[in-house]
This record gives sequence, structure tokens and C-alpha cells, in this order.
Amino acid sequence: MHLVDITMFYAAEGGGVSTYLNAKARWLARYGWVRHTIFSPNVSDDEVDDSLDDDLPTLVRVPAVSLPGINGYRMPVSVAAAARRLRAAQPDLIEAGDAGHSAWAALRLRQKLGIPAIAFYHSDLPRLVQNRFGDAISQGSCKYLAHLYREFDTVLAPSRLMVHQLADMGVTHALHQPLGIDSEIFHPKRRSDTLRAELGLPDDTRLLVYAGRFTADKKLPLLIEAVRKLGPPYHLLLVGGGAALPQHPQLSIMPFKRDQRALARVLASCDLLVHPGDCETFGLIVLEAMACGLPVVGTRAGGVAELVDDDTGILAQPNNAGSLAGAIEAIYGRDMARLGANARRKAHDHYDWKQIFPQLMHRYGSLLAARPGAPRAVERFCVSD
Repeated sequence: MHLVDITMFYAAEGGGVSTYLNAKARWLARYGWVRHTIFSPNVSDDEVDDSLDDDLPTLVRVPAVSLPGINGYRMPVSVAAAARRLRAAQPDLIEAGDAGHSAWAALRLRQKLGIPAIAFYHSDLPRLVQNRFGDAISQGSCKYLAHLYREFDTVLAPSRLMVHQLADMGVTHALHQPLGIDSEIFHPKRRSDTLRAELGLPDDTRLLVYAGRFTADKKLPLLIEAVRKLGPPYHLLLVGGGAALPQHPQLSIMPFKRDQRALARVLASCDLLVHPGDCETFGLIVLEAMACGLPVVGTRAGGVAELVDDDTGILAQPNNAGSLAGAIEAIYGRDMARLGANARRKAHDHYDWKQIFPQLMHRYGSLLAARPGAPRAVERFCVSD
């Protein structure tokens, strides 16, 4: 049984899609009866060679070009080139993780070979387009997505909000499939009492953290403005990479942490995760911080709003630095320890990969079983952990 993921959003520099696919590869490797390959235009030859190690997902590089405006990701040079690579792999099921050439290549194999094709709606394209180009282009992107996703056997969306958004576009067969976290890696026990000293900060610093890409859709200037409004003792630690950020005494910047345990140590050692973006389809970093015992300040928009409630944090108005600053200040007036414990419990009990991947395997198994002459091994896709 050969499962193939193809997406332009998989890269060594991380991100929610990369985290999801790496976790899936590790989970599947425990069973041995499923061969799993990740196709991406963003992997190097060295990474492809390293993926031959049994402990890593198998990677295949798709011929690609660099384009401006897509946050450093590369796009396949053509649908045909991506489809040729896919066909050579002889997959039994394909999951497409973006709405570009990868998706059309998956559909080409579905049409020619009858291979089940799943689309995972990882990126809120209409909102991203609206923020950059306005309503007219955003409406055009909705029509494009409806045309594309109607051709897939199944469309998965990580939040209920995205399911409803797809339905409004005319994609009525989308299913809610949340992502998850490894709650043993992301755990309060990772906390280090030396992080403030390592950053050169006083012990009484109110230490906020953001982790992820430094891109326009994350609204980091808004967060930085909110921290400036608050003044000392608030300090913001930004973990990741991308666009250059302004220098300020209340800011510290760390490079992206590829090692999840290293990231968990940083998260668990801060007071609070703040996520100002309003375009998240899910918000995996929010769950990772919650699993580390951190309350969260997010915005009342996008998938993050489904993860954070009054028992685990505060939601601010989107695109409003004053509202964000007020939410950060207000949460320090609440019982932070209780909020953190609630956040940990919610992440562990409902979003550990041990709960999430069996759900996903059932979806795969249902599609595979519907194929004429489906192999008996399909039954194993419905294994529970």
C-alpha cells in the first residue's frame, strides 16, 4: 500500500503542513504495511538522500521554479512534470496539500488511473488574496477553488469554519479533519527556568512568544505594535524566519527550531503564546503551546478561534493592535496557572496524534475500499492506536 502526499507547502524550514506530514510519516512507520512518500518542490537533493534513512519520511523533489509572493515556497514547473513523478511512484492514494499544480497533478492521476485523490485545505486562499489584492480577486479565488475541489473524492478541512467556508463556495463534500500534536514532546515538563537569563531579561519579565513564519499574513507588525503599546515589563520572543523585522528593546528573535523538543522547551519556558493572524485554517502552533501549558491570546478570526476559549485564553479583535494589547494585559489579571492547565488538558485529551491519525486512516480506508478490486490490506487503514 503506497500513500503519497504532494504539496508545495512542505519545507525543511517547517510550518504546520510540514509538521503534519512528518508526524504522519512517523505514525505510519510504526506499522510497516504502508509505504509513505512526500513529494515537494522545496526539498534539496541532500534531504532526498537523507530520507532514505528509515527514521525519516521518504522525500521526492518535484521540479520547480521560485515565484515572488508565495513566502519562499517554490511551485512545480508544470502539472505534467509533477504528474509524471507521481505516476512513476505508483501510488494507491494521493493527498494534495495545496490548490495549485500539486492538486491538478493528483487529479490527472485520478482521471487516468482511477487512484483516489484527497485534497487537504491547508491555506485560506480567499482571505490571503483579499488581504493583498481586494475583494474582486478574492471572489475569483473562491470560484477557482470550487471548480478544483469538486473534482476530488474527498476534501478535508482542519476547522469547522473552513468546512463552512468551502460549503459557501459550493464545495459541499468537505469534511472536518483537525490536525494534532505530540503531547509527550509538547509538555510543561520542557520548561526551563534559564530562558529569561539566556535572553538577558529580568526574572520578572512578562515573556510572550510567537512561533512561525515571519510573513505578511501572520500580522506580526500588529503584534509588535501591541507590545510597544504595553511597554515594559512585557517582552516578545519571536521564533522563526522570513521577512526582516524591526529592532526594538522589547523584542528578541530566535531562528526556526527544526527540533520539536527544542521548540517545546522555548514554548514551555514562556508565559503566553500570542497569535495575531486572522488567516489560519487551524493554528497548529497554538495547540503546541497549549500542550506545553501556555494560555493563548489569539484573534476572533480563522481557525484559531475554534481552539481558544474562555477557559484557555482570550480572543482579541482582528487587525486591532489596541484590542490585542488589551487582551494581553487582561490575561495577566486572570489565573494564568489555571488557564495553562486547562490548555494542556484540552490539547492532550482531544488533539494528540493518537486520536487524530486513526480518524484520518478511516477516511483513507473508506476511499480505498470503494475501489473495484481493493486489496485486503485496505482493512489495516482502519487500525486504531
